Amino acid sequence: MRELTRRQREILAFIRVFTHRHGVPPTVREIGERFGVTPRAAFDHLRALERKGMLKRRLTAGRTSRALTLADRAPAMREIPVLGRIAAGAPLLAEENREGSLPVGVEWLAGKGEEIFALRVRGESMVNAHIVEGDLVLVRRQESAEPGDIVVALLDNEATVKRFGRQGDAVVLKPEHPTMSPILVRPGQAAFKILGKVVGLVRGF
Repeated sequence: MRELTRRQREILAFIRVFTHRHGVPPTVREIGERFGVTPRAAFDHLRALERKGMLKRRLTAGRTSRALTLADRAPAMREIPVLGRIAAGAPLLAEENREGSLPVGVEWLAGKGEEIFALRVRGESMVNAHIVEGDLVLVRRQESAEPGDIVVALLDNEATVKRFGRQGDAVVLKPEHPTMSPILVRPGQAAFKILGKVVGLVRGF
């Protein structure tokens, strides 16, 4: 099977999630609206996915635009919640923290993915770790970390992505940026909590 393009992977993931939600695959028009392309362009992507064995044509279909459905080999997907700015005092996955969801193949996730969330990165403090503004980091929820882990932490009610370390009884949150200094958090000095460990990265092009 030939490798899928980025857009083909995105469309396949959308079809998987849509079918799971509604019981039928999306129409060509619905795919076009989701990705901002014409129905003709959406149809061309579907034909390419059919040629690559990821979609199959049903023998009977009430609407011809739903004639292509997922092949058995299509990977299972799970929707990962995408968080924007985390609201002070709100539970981690509270609605006010969410800006959407990200379909991710389960083979990319440890376990079943229930403990994974995505956070949109703001700022350039982790550029030397190849994490830049606008990236989505995949985070496994946990309240502890080992030195060297990249973590998402809540510091004074603001979520931050940094490399975790220790200095005596203090926590060190180290940016990966040549001009930024580490943040030293002493016990009782600030409201501090580890939200999770970064285990993956998604970047749009």
